[in-house]
Amino acid sequence: MEIKTAEFTLSAPNVGMCPQDTKPEYAFIGRSNVGKSSLINMLCRNKRLAKTSSTPGKTLLINHFIINREWYLVDLPGYGFAKRSKSEVAKLDQMIRGYILGREQLVNVFVLIDVRLEPQKIDLEFMEWLGVSSVPFSIVFTKADKLSALKVRQNVEAYTRAMMENWEEMPPYFVTSSEKGDGRNEVLDYIAQINQSLKD
Repeated sequence: MEIKTAEFTLSAPNVGMCPQDTKPEYAFIGRSNVGKSSLINMLCRNKRLAKTSSTPGKTLLINHFIINREWYLVDLPGYGFAKRSKSEVAKLDQMIRGYILGREQLVNVFVLIDVRLEPQKIDLEFMEWLGVSSVPFSIVFTKADKLSALKVRQNVEAYTRAMMENWEEMPPYFVTSSEKGDGRNEVLDYIAQINQSLKD
């Protein structure tokens, strides 16, 4: 798939204010500072599409981008270590869960994982919740350019072992680098396959 147009549509504070549209939606989410905005910009080849920040937890709304006028890329707030009060964290959590469970147009959640880190409890628990909730998801390992190819493979294998303690099989996963563009075609082709299956 080639992205010809990628346009910001709107930012919604809750699922009820998302676009009144039936086009398929693909949500991107991860722990704060996982490189989500950089990945979105790399996929769309537009460095200014999603706002990147050195401060974790910058995304606070449900951001919709219309791609090729055919489907939506949805940038969800991160979870985890952002410096926020308990009430703010609870509010964000409610917004994220409300969207994921309540949005009929959502067809896949891409969970972003920093490939440099050992398996994190918060990520494993979030994916466990997606599985229990019967929400289709895939894993996107980010920042692969920060490690050697061997170390990337070893870390992905470590993640696979951690996942297989509770899962019968690994969900689809992609290894990416926003700096080098690695994994871009694989992620977009996967989205194209799902879009085609929805039409068949």
